[in-house]
Amino acid sequence: MRDPVSFLGQEYADLVRQELDWKLRVLEGPSAPWCQIDGKRVLMFCSNNYLGLSNHPRLKAAATRAVETHGVGSGSVRPIAGNMDLHVELEHRLAKFKGAEASLVYQSGFAANSGLIPQLAGEGDLIVSDELNHGSIIDGVRLSRAERAVYHHTDVDDLRKVLGTAEAHAPAYRRILVITDGVFSMDGDIAPLDRIAAVAGEHGAMVYVDDAHGEGVLGAGGRGIVSHFSLRRDQVHVEMGTFSKAFGVVGGHISGSRSLVDFAYNRSRTWLLSGSHPPPVAAACLAAIDVLESEPEHVTRLWEHTRRFKKAMKDLGFRTGKSETPITPIMVGESGLAKRLSQRLFELGVFALPIVFPMVAKDQARIRTIMNAALTADDVTFAISAFEKAGRELHLL
Repeated sequence: MRDPVSFLGQEYADLVRQELDWKLRVLEGPSAPWCQIDGKRVLMFCSNNYLGLSNHPRLKAAATRAVETHGVGSGSVRPIAGNMDLHVELEHRLAKFKGAEASLVYQSGFAANSGLIPQLAGEGDLIVSDELNHGSIIDGVRLSRAERAVYHHTDVDDLRKVLGTAEAHAPAYRRILVITDGVFSMDGDIAPLDRIAAVAGEHGAMVYVDDAHGEGVLGAGGRGIVSHFSLRRDQVHVEMGTFSKAFGVVGGHISGSRSLVDFAYNRSRTWLLSGSHPPPVAAACLAAIDVLESEPEHVTRLWEHTRRFKKAMKDLGFRTGKSETPITPIMVGESGLAKRLSQRLFELGVFALPIVFPMVAKDQARIRTIMNAALTADDVTFAISAFEKAGRELHLL
C-alpha cells in the first residue's frame, strides 16, 4: 500500500538538494545586540527588533507587574471572557499614538491580514495588490471571493491603468480595495503611499497599507508610514501593523475609523476565534508605546547606524538594492553562495541569515541585514569588518 505522506520527506530532500531548506538556529537568551546562538556569542544583525525594545527594562517591568495583577493568560477569546482592561487600554493608547479614531489588536500581523482582507472585499469586488506584497496579504486575498489584479511593484502609473480598466468593468464592481506593504520586507524600499492614495482616491477605491516594517521606523516618533507622508485618515482607510518588530513584543493591529474597528471585530474570524493576548504581552506593548513617546533617541540612533552601514556596504562594493530603510539586503544571487556567506559571517561573529527562494526569486538570494538601535558604534564597525572579510574570501568584492 502506498504511504500517503511519503511526499513530505521527498519534498524536504529536494529542498536540501537545492540548498533551499531552512536550518534553524537556537537563540539561548534574549534578543540583544550580542546574543548566544547555538552556543556561540555573536552580533545580532537580522532581528526585526529595530529599536531593541524586546529587552528594554521598562517593557520587562511592565510584563512582570501584569503577571502579578492579571496572571499569565486571559482564559478566553475577547468576545466571550478574554477582554481584559489591559487590552482595552492598549487599543486606546495605540489609536492616540497613531492619530486614528480607533485601533484593534489582533493576535498577529498575519491574523490581521488573513482575517480582515476577505471581509473587506468579496464576490463582486476587486482587490488590487502590489506584486511584491507580503505572503500574509497574498493569503488574505486568496481567502476572499473577490476578483484580483496585480500592479507592477510600486508603479503608480501601472496602478492607475489597472484602476482605469476596473472602472470600465461590467457589471461595475461594488468595491475596489488597493493594498500594499508600507516597507517591503525583502528589499527595504518604501511604497509611494502618498501617490497610491491619491490615485485610489480618484477612482473611489479603499486603501489598505501593511506597515509592519514602518512602525517605530518611519514618521514622527516612529508613528509609521501614514505619518511619514503626512496623509489624512480619510486617504488611508486601513493601517495595519504589528507589535512583533519595532515594538519588541508580539501581536498585530489595525488603525482607522471607529466604523472600521466595529466592523472588523464583528467579522474577522481570526480575531473572534483566537485567544486574546496574555496580560504580560499586552502590558509590554503598552510600555513600548510609552518608550516611543518618551525616548525618541532610539529612532534617531537607528537611522544614524543605518546610514553609516549602508554607506560602508556600498563603498566596499556590495550590491544593496534599492533599500531606503534599516533593512539592507546584501545581494548575492545564488542560494548556496548566500548560505556560505551567512555561515562565514557567523564564524566571524555576526548572525545574519540568508534569504532564498521561495521568499525571493531563485536568482535573488541575499543576506538581509536589519539595523538595531541598541547597537553601539563599535558594534557597527565590527559588522562592517566581518562583511568585508567574508565578502573578499568568497570573491564577492
